[in-house]
Amino acid sequence: MATSNNRSDDVGSGLEGEFAGRVASGKTFQCGKCSKQFSRVGLLRGHMRTHTETLAEDTCVKTHTGEKPFKCKECSKQFSMLGNLRVHMRTHTGEKPYTCEECSKRFRSMGCLQRHMKTHTGEKPYTCEECSRQFSQMGYLQNHMRTHTGEKPYKCEECSKQFRRLDHLTKHMRTHTGEKPYSCDECRRQFTELSGLKRHMRTHTGEKPYK
Repeated sequence: MATSNNRSDDVGSGLEGEFAGRVASGKTFQCGKCSKQFSRVGLLRGHMRTHTETLAEDTCVKTHTGEKPFKCKECSKQFSMLGNLRVHMRTHTGEKPYTCEECSKRFRSMGCLQRHMKTHTGEKPYTCEECSRQFSQMGYLQNHMRTHTGEKPYKCEECSKQFRRLDHLTKHMRTHTGEKPYSCDECRRQFTELSGLKRHMRTHTGEKPYK
């Protein structure tokens, strides 16, 4: 016949996630978040909801207050949610755990994979109300809409030049910083833009795509 401790361990092992309880002693169940103890696992489960509900409320509040308590140790970028920080960390580690079953291309997040899948399906659910052009992603539509409105929300702090898209500002900033993040594997020559590297690579491969 199993002892009380073994029975308690079996029940406690069914509690999953960050707030999982653990057996402290005898028939006592302890909250893994705040260490509060309970005589029954059902009471522990009820108590755990106070943590998960608080977490949901905190997340909602942060979207309104702009609070970003989670900071990347590599680049100091801050996030309102821990999950977003974890996805961001993959930009440093190079981890890409999500794989496209069509072409085997890998992605850092499920959202990136889902957006990529539209390149295979041809799905373009976002339509411009001005010119009826369709887009596979909301972000692409938002960028496109600025061609109609003339809006340029991204401003260079060095020279005050403004841009419609964030990636255009990022490329422009390299004219000030001198950063050249794209490097040729053959001769180590560096470039500010990926397109420049691709053109350069043809000097090594002999490729002539435009005849």
